[in-house]
Amino acid sequence: MNKCFMIGRLTKDPEIRFTQEQKAVASFTIAVDRRMKREGGPDADFFDCTAWGKTAEHMEKYWRKGMKAAISGRIENESWTTRDGQKRISTKIIIDEIEFCEKKEQTAPQQPTAEEKAEWAEVGNMDDEQLPFNF
Repeated sequence: MNKCFMIGRLTKDPEIRFTQEQKAVASFTIAVDRRMKREGGPDADFFDCTAWGKTAEHMEKYWRKGMKAAISGRIENESWTTRDGQKRISTKIIIDEIEFCEKKEQTAPQQPTAEEKAEWAEVGNMDDEQLPFNF
């Protein structure tokens, strides 16, 4: 059985393209925090992912860099030979399902608190001579 489950954050907005048959394909990378971190070692692993069809269209519409996602899918390897004869292998996750792990408000920019708003309003009502700096 080839099945994987991960929770992580998108490292950039998904890149969407279409096949000749007009089937959507989304490519993105997900950063997954390591549970056990070695001193001086990386804090996360990065996995290339591909979503097809309706899932890809959904990603184009709703997903952005930094959003936390739960994914499930399968791992696939691609191998090819470069023009200079070197063998290359690429591993990626083919997404079956993706779900949001945070509410929209958690990924949106922070709104100022009432205290910050009051402080800014107070500064906005000052004369130029009252400001603690000069232009």
